[in-house]
Amino acid sequence: MKQLIRNARLETGYQTKDEVVIKTNTEITDLLIEEGRFSKIGPHLQESADVTIDAKKQLLLPSLREMHIHIDKTYFGNGWQAPIPAKNGIYTRLEEEKTLLPEQLEVAEQRAHTMIQHYIRLGHTHIRTHVNVDPQIKTKHVQLVKRVLQDYENQITYEIVAFPQHGLLRNGSEFLTILEDALKLGVTHIGGVDPASLDRNIGEVLATTFALAKKYNVGIDMHLHDRDTLGAFEIHRILDFIEQKKFSQPVTLSHAFALAGISDNELDELMQRMAENKVDVTTTVVISDENLTLPVKKLYDNGVTVSFGHDSLTDHWSPFGTGDTIQKLNLFIERCGYIDEYQISQSLRYASGGITPLNEQGEQVWPKIGDQANLILVDAVSSAHMIARQCPISTVVSAGEIIYQTDITLKGAYRG
Repeated sequence: MKQLIRNARLETGYQTKDEVVIKTNTEITDLLIEEGRFSKIGPHLQESADVTIDAKKQLLLPSLREMHIHIDKTYFGNGWQAPIPAKNGIYTRLEEEKTLLPEQLEVAEQRAHTMIQHYIRLGHTHIRTHVNVDPQIKTKHVQLVKRVLQDYENQITYEIVAFPQHGLLRNGSEFLTILEDALKLGVTHIGGVDPASLDRNIGEVLATTFALAKKYNVGIDMHLHDRDTLGAFEIHRILDFIEQKKFSQPVTLSHAFALAGISDNELDELMQRMAENKVDVTTTVVISDENLTLPVKKLYDNGVTVSFGHDSLTDHWSPFGTGDTIQKLNLFIERCGYIDEYQISQSLRYASGGITPLNEQGEQVWPKIGDQANLILVDAVSSAHMIARQCPISTVVSAGEIIYQTDITLKGAYRG
């Protein structure tokens, strides 16, 4: 199967003035895709193809990745419903889930389908979803999510985190048997939540988590909301376990609010250890509190991979999720005060698995022949333009196959 994309706009370099990037240079070209990968790139390709796409000078960019979502428990796709006040914090939500999630089982599968289709329309070709494993729902959500995601195996890639939302130890030894049953179903990660404040036993939680991760050969994605020195201590203990156990599977810290509220010296020490152990971070770009917004660029500059996620698309935890990662990037640049072409365009990496058309030196590094053809076509003139003006996506391609396409009114640079 061959696909040919004609008249696509590719970023080729930065235009500078007085050593400041003032514009992204682009060229209109064609791209041939064979067996899901770019095989030829150049103007006016004389190639026959099974499918031809006229990009109409739209910008061709890498597709997006959603790295933190819960597709198993959502109100999305079923009208509007606001959460109730959390009078007792997380414990309000955990108590609520005991009855809410079993009640939603009849509609949860269809809502998950609706959510994935929404993500595809918004340019995503990869999703990492956390899936509740708790004393009430047991492995039902994992089974449900696996069924749903298998329907999209030809469109997206995905990761599934068996997520003990209600704690690892506080529900007794019987729950560990349930969690193991979930891990046996073929998930990619084991999750966890605040071992200090939820289970109140950092050492045993981490020992159990790492032992299960090693037994089932899965990664770890730990949700850390604990702040300041307590949260920093948890991170150090996680790093201790990685080093002591010589743990080689990927480890992600989700939220990791402590990284926003500790001293520079403490942060420097943590970043160095995290980079050395290849521990990455996922953030939703919190805006409500200065001490909750992570120093994303500083982490990246110090060798720590950072990815963006939405966490929810309106559920009993939050009414704010949208699944629109271009909007999330826009929120990030406004929160950080990035207004110039260079900083805005380089911010794309947090939503694309680190891929940007231009590297930090302004050299074109994507797409290259041999790269997998996961891409979006956007009515924009540069990455920075897309992020700052939230330009619309017309086409989503996964491994060379069109998985979404719609007609949009093309406005180019003249976008209000």
